[in-house]
Amino acid sequence: MRSATRRRLLVLGLAVVALAACGKKGPPVAPEIRVPAVPGALHGAVEERSIVVSWTAPGTRLDGTRLRRIGTYRVYRREEADGGPVKSAMLSSGRVVGYDEVATIRPEAPAPAIVQGSTVTWVDGRALSMGRRYVYVVTAEDDLGRTSGPSERLIVPFLAAPRAPQALRAVPGDRRIGLSWRAPAELVDGSPAGGDLRYLVLRGSGATGALAPITPQPLADTTFTDTGVDNDTDYRYAVRAVRVEAAVTATGEASAAVTATAADTTPPSAPTNLVALPSAGAVRLGWNPSPEADVAAYAVYRAGESGEFLRIATTLATGTVYTDRDVRAGASYRYAVTAIDNARRSNESARSNVVSVRIQ
Repeated sequence: MRSATRRRLLVLGLAVVALAACGKKGPPVAPEIRVPAVPGALHGAVEERSIVVSWTAPGTRLDGTRLRRIGTYRVYRREEADGGPVKSAMLSSGRVVGYDEVATIRPEAPAPAIVQGSTVTWVDGRALSMGRRYVYVVTAEDDLGRTSGPSERLIVPFLAAPRAPQALRAVPGDRRIGLSWRAPAELVDGSPAGGDLRYLVLRGSGATGALAPITPQPLADTTFTDTGVDNDTDYRYAVRAVRVEAAVTATGEASAAVTATAADTTPPSAPTNLVALPSAGAVRLGWNPSPEADVAAYAVYRAGESGEFLRIATTLATGTVYTDRDVRAGASYRYAVTAIDNARRSNESARSNVVSVRIQ
């Protein structure tokens, strides 16, 4: 009996050793938490015949520690008919199941994507069909190849964008340029351009300056006054129409560009208190200056006892006196003075008070 008991204890001991050798010791191993957090703030819009997708880079890992840099972004896309449920996005073996990988972006050389701070922007122009909807997700990999989960799903209906606005016109003024245009009648697919259309105004400096939006939000009107310009500087303008829908905005191509130059068209105030002191062979004139800072010169006008005034001289704005030595004894003269500004196309003020003298 004791021998049988010893054999049973020996078998039991060997079984315990075998289980200890084959089983897991201690608590279960935690899942990988050093992977990057998912990219966030996905946004999509239709630009002409493409879809623009943007997102924000994750700044941490899944465990909350700092993520110093991203090695690779992968963009996945799925095409679906409009309506119906959207397929879920699940990561398996480093890929998103049921989605096509359409872009691989490395931040150190992102082209054709653009990286600005923590925002990444990528343009999808690959085999898009009007009227379909496209679902995007993005994953992020660190330098060791550890992959985040898929981002939130971004659903973008591929709508037809408006054609370019027509008849853009620019009217320059003093430190302002007024713009007006005609709304497009059609979308790029030939259908009528109804609904909510808005507009982005683009501006560039000189003949070759790149055009960039100057209206942060699309305008509802077909007119705009640009007051952020300098006089005597050439500017180019174009306008893009934006179709605004609840699900997405679709921006069309730019109109033909027009060029305009703002100009100072406001004359200075007239000089005041003109006085004349005649003497033998000369008339000395003096006046109070115009108050404007852009006065460059004064013009002196003279007429006989009757007849039209003729300009006989100009003086720099630093001087408010002039001596007329081209006079004859026994003759009578009338004088007036105007102020001239320093605009490219100078503006001249009204005349000062008129004074009359007789040469003895």
